[in-house]
Amino acid sequence: MSTQETPTDQTMPIMEHLRELRMRIVRSLLAVVVGTIVILAAYDPIKRFLTQPYRNLCSTNPDFNCDGSLFALGPLDGFSARMKVAAYGGLILALPIVLWQIWQFIVPALSKKEKKYAVPFISSSIVLFTAGGTLAYWTLDKALEFLITWSGSDVNQAYQITKYISLVTFMMLAFGVGFLSPVLLVFLQLANIVQPRTLIKQWRIAIMLIFVASAAITPSGDPFSLMALSGPLTILYLLSVLVGWLLVRRRVTTAS
Repeated sequence: MSTQETPTDQTMPIMEHLRELRMRIVRSLLAVVVGTIVILAAYDPIKRFLTQPYRNLCSTNPDFNCDGSLFALGPLDGFSARMKVAAYGGLILALPIVLWQIWQFIVPALSKKEKKYAVPFISSSIVLFTAGGTLAYWTLDKALEFLITWSGSDVNQAYQITKYISLVTFMMLAFGVGFLSPVLLVFLQLANIVQPRTLIKQWRIAIMLIFVASAAITPSGDPFSLMALSGPLTILYLLSVLVGWLLVRRRVTTAS
């Protein structure tokens, strides 16, 4: 006879939920602040790292009329660029703590067996986010090459530092967040919100949505970045359906 496992924690009143949510948010914000301070202290090497693809592109393509320099067109441009790098970098550094706080908030609604997925979910999220950001950085020179080529001949490339930093950080965040979609899909399958059979039947629609979403969240808009994001996301979608199906099947078998 199959048994339905229920959450072990007692139902919390609404005010207790709100206090718990506030505590998790405060801890997450403190982690982001600490990460931001760390990034601020290491801003110059991080800036050189972010601008390396642009400088490499300029040095290997003299016809592009650029030297790899960035320009501040206003007194606040340099400060704005530094704060953007610090804010986004702080969020990335604090990601493990933020994910842990989110998991701890939803733990009371989970059963004992579901709670054991904490470490796999958080570790896989960190790995996937890092892989997405790394892929975005790897495709950055190709994206810039496409944009420079389409700007036409005899056009001098003089990039404003705030706009360049925004492009790079948005690309890395977009790829990183996109790569988190398999974790969400597996979680939805385990929570019985979405059935693996439904995801398998709707694979054509899912792939189409992946390409549309990739085009929407890719800041550069170039086809190389679009394919670099949508291709791996399609593979990760299929893998997430397979993993979710195996976990759901295992849970049903164990409960029988």
